[in-house]
Amino acid sequence: MLGHGKGGYSYLVTDGTNEYVLKQIHHEPCDYYQFGNKIESEMKDYERLKEIGIPMPEMFEVDIEKERILKEYIKGDTVFDYVLRNEVKPTFVEQMKEMCAVLYPVNTNIDYFPTNFVVQEDKLYYIDYECNDYMEKWNFENWGIKYWSQTKEFLEYVNKRKN
Repeated sequence: MLGHGKGGYSYLVTDGTNEYVLKQIHHEPCDYYQFGNKIESEMKDYERLKEIGIPMPEMFEVDIEKERILKEYIKGDTVFDYVLRNEVKPTFVEQMKEMCAVLYPVNTNIDYFPTNFVVQEDKLYYIDYECNDYMEKWNFENWGIKYWSQTKEFLEYVNKRKN
């Protein structure tokens, strides 16, 4: 298992030659986010972000009935891992701001939490497909940046996860 988010579980899978990510949608309650049809949202959000030009893994296949997505595996550490090690490079934040410069004019926010970004060869990839209409409260500068360094908010999150 690679990770567990508010929408699903992600697993590293292989066909014997290549590695992929298999995301299995779950329906566990989430007290801070309301979902509609998760699999349809994933497909719609992927297309929206692809059109905008956000660097992200390619979506290869979707099994709507079983609520599974097969997508490209981008190997690397997450920004969360870099924050834990206190090794976030200024270029990561610069790349994030470049993404925001493309997202905001088209009324779009993504989930800026650092587990959603993988760094491969110093390039930032958004590995989730979730996006929403822009709200200033949830943009990178007002919310996401709080978790991109060892801030009080980040450390509280880490401590909560341990318990």
